[in-house]
Amino acid sequence: MSQDLDDARDETPVAAPILGNVPGSYALSVFRERHPVLIKQVREALPYTPDRRRALDRLLGEVERDVMEPLEPSAHDGAAWAEWGRGKIGGRWVDAPFLWAESYFYRKLLEATGYFGDGPWRGVDPFGPLKQAELDGPDVDGELAALDETAALSPDERAEALLLGSLWGNRADLSHAVTAAGGHKRAEGLVVDDGPLLRALLGDLAPARICLVADNAGRELLPDLVLADHLLAHGLASEVALHVKPAPYFVSDATPSDVLACLRRLAAAPGRAGEAGARLWAATEDGRLTPRAHPFACAPLPYADMPDDLRGEFAAANLTIMKGDLNYRRLTGDRMWPPATPFAEVTGYFPGPVVALRTLKSDALVGVPERTMAELDATGRSWRTSGTHAMIQGSRGLPLIARASPRC
Repeated sequence: MSQDLDDARDETPVAAPILGNVPGSYALSVFRERHPVLIKQVREALPYTPDRRRALDRLLGEVERDVMEPLEPSAHDGAAWAEWGRGKIGGRWVDAPFLWAESYFYRKLLEATGYFGDGPWRGVDPFGPLKQAELDGPDVDGELAALDETAALSPDERAEALLLGSLWGNRADLSHAVTAAGGHKRAEGLVVDDGPLLRALLGDLAPARICLVADNAGRELLPDLVLADHLLAHGLASEVALHVKPAPYFVSDATPSDVLACLRRLAAAPGRAGEAGARLWAATEDGRLTPRAHPFACAPLPYADMPDDLRGEFAAANLTIMKGDLNYRRLTGDRMWPPATPFAEVTGYFPGPVVALRTLKSDALVGVPERTMAELDATGRSWRTSGTHAMIQGSRGLPLIARASPRC
């Protein structure tokens, strides 16, 4: 790590991590309500054999007792998790940092389903049925057909619509984004809007090498891919590295197989969606669109702790676009920062320009003026966790150095 990066981290005061033991908190509701329900849903989604069903039942009991048990000694990554979990495993789920404990829950869920084992369930995505049902659903047809409506927009409005479609993901379809762009309703629901910075970065750096760090599969990954196509087709990007998870993580996070499923879905669609799919297919074949799946994507750690090889990949990019709530949590450390703390200050460790496109689904928050916070809090709604609000936040990062290698 460079001295500049060390200095940037040293100058930023560290806030306390978000925990799940705060009464009435969103994190506590995840442990007490969401995780037990999710285990039961996974148990019924596939015809798991008796041994796997017993393992899922044991995990349910562990969650209900609120005690984190260690992974099985045979776990391929058991040593790493034991080190990460030093002082946490054996304690209560809710007492550990929320990011760490939630990540550990999903790792244990994969263990219970046999995803990493040597048996017949090895490599079977426990969330696969949910992902496939969403991708095959009739709503997707309408959302892809909405791409045809962008033909009536100006180039700037079209770019705006595609950005909004990626930002909102499955919380608002592309037809909504087209309407918002055409009707100049961009600010509705946006808590912070650094869209002008994103456009400036794209314009200044074009054609850029871009890392697009995806979040969810299905209806959210489709507009992410369409955005990548726009960047490539209009010369804003020379190549896009699409970072996804190497294994199923959280409920619907995108994996390489999900990327392929979405590419097939796009390529089979009529109209502009099919044209975008064909271009992306060709871009993948010639290396301009490159799926990436670094193991750190499934680690229970913030991006400030990323390994050197991943830091090198981000440093080699001209711009990194972070999609989704989980990536935002990892980018900001999932800590209780004072909301007005500048985004650039908290992310000063990042090795280059970074822009976060995030729908709010957790309490992690920075870069929001006190007046805006007061106005939103006065509504009495759970705007920080309900997915009804979004943010575009960016930073030009530290001064960039030569980026010839490694490739993003």
